[in-house]
Amino acid sequence: MRSFQIDRDMKTMTGVFYPTGWIVLMFPGEAQARDAARKVCGAGIAERHVMLMTPEDFRREIAGTEGDEGVLPSAGTEGDTVRKMAELFAQGHHGLMVHAPSQEDSDRAMEALRDTPMSFGQKYRKLVIEDLVE
Repeated sequence: MRSFQIDRDMKTMTGVFYPTGWIVLMFPGEAQARDAARKVCGAGIAERHVMLMTPEDFRREIAGTEGDEGVLPSAGTEGDTVRKMAELFAQGHHGLMVHAPSQEDSDRAMEALRDTPMSFGQKYRKLVIEDLVE
């Protein structure tokens, strides 16, 4: 698992967090997120494609990127998604980002986590954010 770091291509042109090709998952605590990372890597996802996201990482790298401050209204739900994540991080939840650009990668990761308690899960596709956890 690599250290958390947002690349430029993980945000829209207006600076909103939108990591296309990544799954963003959240867990009630750090231990659950680390356990999930081990499961995902054990299922064949390379460690370099898995990042733990702490509440501090979120505040430093993502908070404030809701996209509401711009002049033009957003047509998407990116801002709502970041606000939901902010609520969970404020409660002490930890995140896990998994680079899973293909459907096969997404399926492999989610199958490995099928019995893992997740509080949030979304896959960022090119034009849509797919809910993975209900």
